[in-house]
Amino acid sequence: MACCEESGPDRTWPDELTREEALALAEQIVAAGVPYVAFGGGEPLGVPHCWDLFERLAAGGVALKIETDGCYIDDAAADRLVQLPAQCVQISLDGALAATHERARPGASHAAALAAIERLALRGRPPQWVFVPNRFNIAEVTRAYDRACELGCEAFVTGPMMRIGRAAQGWSQLACSDADWLHATASLRARSLVGSARTRLSIYPWDILEEMQRRLEQPQAMLLIVPNGRVKLLNALPFTVSDLREESISAAWDAYRAGWRRAEVAQFVRACRTQPELLLHANATWALD
Repeated sequence: MACCEESGPDRTWPDELTREEALALAEQIVAAGVPYVAFGGGEPLGVPHCWDLFERLAAGGVALKIETDGCYIDDAAADRLVQLPAQCVQISLDGALAATHERARPGASHAAALAAIERLALRGRPPQWVFVPNRFNIAEVTRAYDRACELGCEAFVTGPMMRIGRAAQGWSQLACSDADWLHATASLRARSLVGSARTRLSIYPWDILEEMQRRLEQPQAMLLIVPNGRVKLLNALPFTVSDLREESISAAWDAYRAGWRRAEVAQFVRACRTQPELLLHANATWALD
């Protein structure tokens, strides 16, 4: 419902990288000395060759971050995950109650996500619980944090819902009020200070408009690669600067740095302040010449 990408079975990219292309890109990443690769959603564990990619990168010394809804983490997958050099595994769980989570994520399973957390914690690799707030689950956020503590999660990660992807499409129906979000964060911080709180609390401080402005001033040292191999500046921006089917990682990095200096990028960021409907284009891939 509120994914940062327009993801799901009805949003498959017709020109996604093939298994062979994806593995060749993994080899490029290893050869370039990239230290860290993060896999986000959609659902990375739903890709048939995901383990080939994880293991190819791991063998090359690349640390991994994997964000998943947990539905694919059975005992065998948990055994494989704990063998990887994962800096963190994040489980997306948008409710303390099953009905709340499954309303936010149609097709997902609250029970499966909790079971994934338990399996990983049992194997000494406790994951992080990721909670995206909306008007339907905001009242459960403190209860969700308590549950994360009970399960031994490494961290409870939350922040303002980003107005991009599916969230942008349903913003008027989904977004909680600023007052509710401020109240929730105050409650979370208070709860994290009690003696029984075993889980680190991580609250992202910016909404997407603030994020774009700050990245314009100081871009991250990170390439965002979408499923067809094109490189974006940021998930909220519709611009692509390189195509890794045709260019090297090194060339893409040069194009990425140059892209942040383009006038049309700065103009788009400024325009979003007064025209937030522009964020509906976040998942577009407009090529910067």
